Amino acid sequence: MSYFLNQFAFQFYPYIAVAVLLIGSWARYDKAMYSWRTGSSQLLSDRGMRIGSNCFHIGILAILGGHLVGLLTPHAVYEHFITSSQKQLLAMVVGGFFGALCFIGILILLVRRLTNPRVRATGSFGDTLVLVLLFAQLCLGLISIKVSAGHMDGGVMVMLAEWAQHIVTFRAGAADFITDVHWVYKAHIFLGLTLFLIAPFTRLVHVWSIPISYLWRPYQVVRRRQATLRYGPKE
Repeated sequence: MSYFLNQFAFQFYPYIAVAVLLIGSWARYDKAMYSWRTGSSQLLSDRGMRIGSNCFHIGILAILGGHLVGLLTPHAVYEHFITSSQKQLLAMVVGGFFGALCFIGILILLVRRLTNPRVRATGSFGDTLVLVLLFAQLCLGLISIKVSAGHMDGGVMVMLAEWAQHIVTFRAGAADFITDVHWVYKAHIFLGLTLFLIAPFTRLVHVWSIPISYLWRPYQVVRRRQATLRYGPKE
């Protein structure tokens, strides 16, 4: 990868992607509020939906949380408790488990989307595109685990973290940290940023509407209505 392409992809593109995510999401909520939904197809067919959706969402939430903590925690904070190589091993084990769980879930959802006639007929190109891109992103993440096994000193993980921390703190020189890393890491980062870029225009926009309030809202009590007795008019 040339120097200028590397600088654009990993120094400037992150800010473009995040800017489009924020501004595009705000514009969609303001102009097309009723399109702000997941577009669930469970009512059309629930076959494979429950296990696929649960595996995917549990896996993806754990992976995102791990990425945020792992990439944005400065080395100076955790070096007193865990070494870089130990942190990398932990990331590989935990990420591998939840990555496999997510892989099973998204594979079920993708096959369902492509093979179920009712779901395919009512879905859009964007719905399928999102699943394909998420599947590709997950595959890159799983491949990166295998690549990481070839260098267990944790040095590459530190460089990736430095890149992320330089980006979020608006510092120059971020792209220099990943100039020489394996192409799998670069592809994984670039595709992840691209998912941010397209999110406002697809069903991915619903990530802003995570139902956290469900954790503390009271249970709903649902009772079956009993049939009332009806009597005819008295004679």
